[in-house]
Amino acid sequence: MQTVNQLLLNLDGYIGGSAWFVFLLLGTGLFFTIYLKFPQVRYFRHAFRIVTGKYDKSTDVGDASHFQALTTALSGTVGTGNIAGVALAIHLGGPAAMFWMIITAFLGMTTKFVEVTLSHKYREKAIDGSISGGPMYFMKNGLNMKWLAAIFAFATIVSSFGTGNMPQVNSISNSVFASFGIQHWITGAVLAVILGLVIIGGIKRIVVVTEKLVPAMALIYFLGTLSVIIYNYENILPSIISIFGDVFTGSAATGGFLGASIAFAFNRGVNRGLFSNEAGQGSAPIAHAAAKANEPVSEGMVAILEPFIDTILICSLTGLTLLSSGTWNEKHENTFQFSDLKVLNQKYDDTIPADKEILRSFIMGENQLETYTGKLNVEEGIIKNNISIIHARSLAEDVHVKKDGKLFTGIVSITDGNFKSQDFQLIGRSLMHSAPLTALAFTRGFFGDWGEYIVTIGLLLFAFSTAIAWSYYGDRAVTYLWGSKYVKYYHFVYIVAFFVASFTDTTIIWTFSGIAIAFMTLPNLFGILMLRKDMKQTVKKYWNDFNKENK
Repeated sequence: MQTVNQLLLNLDGYIGGSAWFVFLLLGTGLFFTIYLKFPQVRYFRHAFRIVTGKYDKSTDVGDASHFQALTTALSGTVGTGNIAGVALAIHLGGPAAMFWMIITAFLGMTTKFVEVTLSHKYREKAIDGSISGGPMYFMKNGLNMKWLAAIFAFATIVSSFGTGNMPQVNSISNSVFASFGIQHWITGAVLAVILGLVIIGGIKRIVVVTEKLVPAMALIYFLGTLSVIIYNYENILPSIISIFGDVFTGSAATGGFLGASIAFAFNRGVNRGLFSNEAGQGSAPIAHAAAKANEPVSEGMVAILEPFIDTILICSLTGLTLLSSGTWNEKHENTFQFSDLKVLNQKYDDTIPADKEILRSFIMGENQLETYTGKLNVEEGIIKNNISIIHARSLAEDVHVKKDGKLFTGIVSITDGNFKSQDFQLIGRSLMHSAPLTALAFTRGFFGDWGEYIVTIGLLLFAFSTAIAWSYYGDRAVTYLWGSKYVKYYHFVYIVAFFVASFTDTTIIWTFSGIAIAFMTLPNLFGILMLRKDMKQTVKKYWNDFNKENK
């Protein structure tokens, strides 16, 4: 498992986690923001009016209302990225990662506007009578690049597993297990059955579910975050200062957190920001293409609201919850994941400045430390060798080895810092990340230990709705490539993968998601940049027609 994770990490380093990908993503958003004269600011109020149905016409063609399309798209974006993704970004890049998530969302509002408008403009009606749209259609009909459209459609299918399927159920099962002790596979099995019942009904059943689910889950989560932030009111200002104050300096080591560079905070913040709001990925346009509208620009304006709600509002609340609660840089007792673990050949102490600097450089990839190869002598769960264990980018403390739930006594084999057998359980104190960290932060508010259940319920609703939306995105991609008769086979594989991912290693799941996102994003960004003049003319025509009709 550790070998697989390392291979995925290497691949992610060349694609999704690389500097060029981050700059391409932000650069595209910045270009269109300037090129179209800040549409995310100028059209913001108008977008709200469109969502309310003020400009709807009886002649509009589509399968869903503006509001239903927005909530379906939001259900695809508001998911683990808002709960687990924010915690992972701060865990990796420190508070400054939040700043870059917000910047990504601001520029992403324009990117969403562009990709949704073009997708809606070039949508088609499928053989079964349903509306099909998305970047593959503007690549085929607008750019006349069927080969690029095919690549994007295939990437959408891959990303439906890497973005909307596996990370979602994995976070749900972990959170449910931590809160209620229900085994991961049981949660996966129950939700897989429910998922199957929803997605078989197609887009019309999906929008009915999401238009009720999204507002409810947002309200529950909103109240939960405020309970923590207000309870720790004295930490609000220092938390905000740390988000903006560390942008150009990087985050210094504090508590169990060993620090993060400017580049790492920038990279992880943008990467997790994209995972959260999916601006530039090309996913939401597939949902928006089904909206009842004859004017593509009007639906593009509705999409402006997505990154604002998803990232600037919800993710920022999560970030402030994590920072104000103080849980993000504290070591907590937890069960270690082997893919997130490394055994070092020497004893280190992170309370000693020199050792802390050595460990900081190691986790940042700036230097190499000798890993341990050999036998660990374990007595009543305690390792007797003179070694150190790095887990979750921190120096682990109070480590105990268990097997079959009992303290282990015997020999454990280690090769290159990795456990040769994963029949053991390692329990100790280290930093935490993803959904478990957010759940812990919610216990530091007015609701006390009950706050954990808000995260569990919120994550269940958020992530499950994301899985529903992404099944539709993959469904449309399969229809584009092979026709609607193959959708049922895709649904079957999607549901099986959903179940399996419920008990798969979290770190591997998240690494794969980063690769899948990049694979889908690259052709989409290329497509919208190629159609920049088309976009500008379409916006100009919209306002000319709108002004004539509303004189």
